[in-house]
Amino acid sequence: MNSVRGFRNRFASTNEIIQNSKKHKDMEAKGIYRYVPSFSGSYGTGWRAMSDNFLRLLLVVLVLAIIGSPMLGSHSKWEFHPGDFGNIPFDMHDFFKFGAFGVAAAFMGLIALLYMFLLLPVFRYGAKMMFVQAARQITPEFDMLITGFRKNYLNIVLANLLLTALIGIGLVFLIVPGIILACRLTFTPYLVMDKGLDPIRAAEESWRMTRGHGWTIFLMGFIAFFIYIAGFICFFVGVLVSDMWVKSSYATLYHSVLIEKGLWQVEAVPVTDATAPAAGAGMADEAPSTEA
Repeated sequence: MNSVRGFRNRFASTNEIIQNSKKHKDMEAKGIYRYVPSFSGSYGTGWRAMSDNFLRLLLVVLVLAIIGSPMLGSHSKWEFHPGDFGNIPFDMHDFFKFGAFGVAAAFMGLIALLYMFLLLPVFRYGAKMMFVQAARQITPEFDMLITGFRKNYLNIVLANLLLTALIGIGLVFLIVPGIILACRLTFTPYLVMDKGLDPIRAAEESWRMTRGHGWTIFLMGFIAFFIYIAGFICFFVGVLVSDMWVKSSYATLYHSVLIEKGLWQVEAVPVTDATAPAAGAGMADEAPSTEA
């Protein structure tokens, strides 16, 4: 008899999926979120999760917008125009000025790269987990934005580098493979944060979890483009709301697929006026191993 081990190697049986589905329907009847891993289901529940946690999630996207563009105001005013090359001075003083400018530009570029790959991913991955909490009807915790600095930091940085390399290579050589990789690996950041998986395991698990959902993810991304366009038409506030809705919808899709695969045990919790409904209980990988 083989012991079923590991987070990924334990997909639920048909009966377990049916039981989870029944529990989920009971929760829905009590006013708890409806989790369906589809385009409409994800955007519908995503909108509701965003609305229920609007101020918290708005603050999250504002923070991401601020920390994501620290270099925008530090641009150089040094411009060249046709004919300038004939007027470039050649005395040693100006030569060293050119050299100093080049060194400074290289240094700033290095700082920007370090910031982009060593700091930003922690905030962005933490924000993704906050949206997952909202999708699970758990109050998003702002501590999630920086929790990656205290634990799982290396996995976050390496996962971001892995995704950037794989998707970038796919887009450079052939656009379609890059799009496929982007769709199939879209759950990798969530799995790194939610399950603490290393980058390789998270990517493998994302690939398996998204099997059968590739077109849904692609369609969500395609529609997200128009959602952002609509947000731009509504100016700054519209862009923020658009970003919140898209992020909330993808987090909802991730959680919905977990439920579908039996990797998140849903419990029907009575709803009272005094207590808020809980979205679910322990993960499937925390259950005792079974033997076949």
